[in-house]
Amino acid sequence: MPRLLYLALVAALYSTTSQAQTVAGSPQPVIQVGFYEFPPYSYCDDQGRPQGPALRLTQRLLQQAGYQAHIRAYPSARLYSELQDGGVHIWPGAPGKPELAEHTLESRTQLGEAVLNLYFRRDTLLPRIPDDLYGRGLILISGYSYWPSVNRLIDDPALDIRQHRTGSHVSALEMLQRGRGDFLLDYQDPVEQARVELGVPELPFVQLHRLPLKLIISRHAPGAEALRDALDRAYQELRAAGADLSLN
Repeated sequence: MPRLLYLALVAALYSTTSQAQTVAGSPQPVIQVGFYEFPPYSYCDDQGRPQGPALRLTQRLLQQAGYQAHIRAYPSARLYSELQDGGVHIWPGAPGKPELAEHTLESRTQLGEAVLNLYFRRDTLLPRIPDDLYGRGLILISGYSYWPSVNRLIDDPALDIRQHRTGSHVSALEMLQRGRGDFLLDYQDPVEQARVELGVPELPFVQLHRLPLKLIISRHAPGAEALRDALDRAYQELRAAGADLSLN
């Protein structure tokens, strides 16, 4: 009987030790990070590799919190769909998208800020919004969904705004310069990058919105609330350690 008890205790100890080694040696959970083209914050380089400070910061926070990041680019509509069903776990982007409200959590931490402006040429008078948009041509970036109040404005049939869409910030700026639209609705940092690339002078604009940039987390991600809390803690830990967490 003592021998049987001894063997049972040895077996139990071995089992406990093996389980501890498996947990300790297990790989970090992989978090699916999705993004769409929003230079300079997030974009693909010429080799198709994800780049940009928003993606680097997201990866850094995940690493600090004990996760691995798998980062992939999506068209905006596909990205929102993947967040809605949990195929994408995290998107570093702007909160307040109505179609995502029921399906996502937001980090308490704000990573940065994006500024939405209405740009116009120097030969155009400062517009009164919304009156001076009536019947005018507005250049928009394909695939972008703007702030709800802005969407209501540009889709207002009473204003009869003619929408001209293009696939990049550079081509949008070129269209405005060539008179293929009266105004350009776009975010400040991408326009600045495009302007420098094209070598054109600064454009006048009217600021419409300042949008916070946060981590948008799918409620359908495994342990979504714990993931959100872990990332918020990771941000505070890195900031307390003096890390540079800016998106500049």
